[in-house]
Amino acid sequence: MSQPLWSKESTKSKSRLSEDIMLFMSGRDVILDQQLLAFDIQASKAHAEGLARIGVLSEQESMIINQSLDQLLKDFEKGQFILDERFEDGHSAIEWYLTDKLGELGKKIHTGRSRNDQVSVATRLFCCESLKQLNQLCLDVSFTCLKLAKQHEKDVLPGYTHLQRAVVSSWGLWFASFAEAFCDNAKAAQQVLELIGSNPLGSAAGYGVNLKLDRDYTTKTLGFNRLQINPMYVQNSRGKVELQVLGCFKNALLDLRRMAWDLSLFSTGEYNFIEIGNDFSTGSSIMPNKHNPDAVELMRAEYAKLVGCYAELESLLSLPSGYQRDLQNTKEPLLKGVSSSLQCLQLVPHLLVGMTINHKQCEQAIEASMFATDKAVELVIEDGMAFRDAYRHIKDNYQELEERQAEISIEQRTSPGSCGNLLLDRIEKRLKELLD
Repeated sequence: MSQPLWSKESTKSKSRLSEDIMLFMSGRDVILDQQLLAFDIQASKAHAEGLARIGVLSEQESMIINQSLDQLLKDFEKGQFILDERFEDGHSAIEWYLTDKLGELGKKIHTGRSRNDQVSVATRLFCCESLKQLNQLCLDVSFTCLKLAKQHEKDVLPGYTHLQRAVVSSWGLWFASFAEAFCDNAKAAQQVLELIGSNPLGSAAGYGVNLKLDRDYTTKTLGFNRLQINPMYVQNSRGKVELQVLGCFKNALLDLRRMAWDLSLFSTGEYNFIEIGNDFSTGSSIMPNKHNPDAVELMRAEYAKLVGCYAELESLLSLPSGYQRDLQNTKEPLLKGVSSSLQCLQLVPHLLVGMTINHKQCEQAIEASMFATDKAVELVIEDGMAFRDAYRHIKDNYQELEERQAEISIEQRTSPGSCGNLLLDRIEKRLKELLD
């Protein structure tokens, strides 16, 4: 490992114990920072430009530093610069690179900033980008469900409560429920993005610096919607921001878990309502007959993984004001939770489009008792009975129930949002507004 930025030692000779301590304190930072380095470079460029605006750097020096930072990013993306155990973290790697390339000029990049606001701004930029990706993926899932709801609007699907057959329902209603759910999830991502989109750069270690930094300039340059004003709050919001982001992902994965549960059940031999596409299924190593919906089951499990990341992060935050080294450990659960969730969500539209609905099996699952509520409502409308009396009459006279056409039941369910009146145009309108 290179000499730490904060080291007071003039020599690089270290005992085995001190090396072990350094490795413990650095943890997995240098590995995790591989996901943050591009954002750290982006923020460093804005910081250099800001220093030039207040005369700490000349315009020429700022330009040279930023050209070197651009080259660092290219080298990193091409694998020509490796962020590895030579460095304490991504911050030290950036400063080492600039000093190696530019000498004394490279050392000037850290003027007016701390690794505290450096990691805060890189993490914040990562969070903002992750929420934009989440928003888009939720919209993709929602539009896919909306398209399938239109395609299967009146196709029969038994409706269940308590996992017991309840009423006649439709695939249109099922798909539309998730279209609206992921519409809400996209909206939530946009709202959290607005909430966390404040600029922490220029707050240093939590108490500001004796330089008149142009923080409004870096706010605009980095694409934040406002300045995070109080430097102590910048430190105190570490972890809190990450929880907001993971909480947003939890909303989406909670809906995905329910969807995956439904599809797992519907694909069993006992239901046989759907067939999962081959790309999302596996066979057994011993049973030739098996067609297992493994990808669906892993999607169902993804929420549990994210909850673990959330709990790990939340448990770290019983801290006093100001920076504490504990906050270093907020990085891994955030990066792990976000990357795994995004990988999972991007597969959902392909899963839904690729599955096959067994319409005949769905229709055969409809039985006379599932028309009981329809019959009770008819008694209310046609005979003027109070609903509670009609309910009791049907319950006491099941023999009066007869098989009906499920499609007619679907069409007669006309309350707004129900099978016969899905109001898909309103969901579509919301989605288009969210796209804008």
